[in-house]
Amino acid sequence: MASVVPLKDRKLLEVKLGELPSWILMRDFSPSGIFGAFRRGYYRYYNKYINVKKGSIAGLTMVLACYVVFNYTVSYKELNSADTPADRSWVISEGNSKACFG
Repeated sequence: MASVVPLKDRKLLEVKLGELPSWILMRDFSPSGIFGAFRRGYYRYYNKYINVKKGSIAGLTMVLACYVVFNYTVSYKELNSADTPADRSWVISEGNSKACFG
């Protein structure tokens, strides 16, 4: 016979969609609860990808990829606005009005 686990003690993947709002309300949103959740996540990541007997570069590559994506999203507006046709107007005004941009 399968044991019945209380809703509070279930993991997120074990919670059904109808039980999700009440499961979320049972979580600990105090600063120590949030800090504990980040600590558990860090230890899970560290033990799965970094602290292994026969490791690979996968864990460090994920951190680097997240760093690159985060920095790209932070500077997306500056990167996108520097490539406007208004910034290239000085090339047309120097004399060659038939310049082709590609």
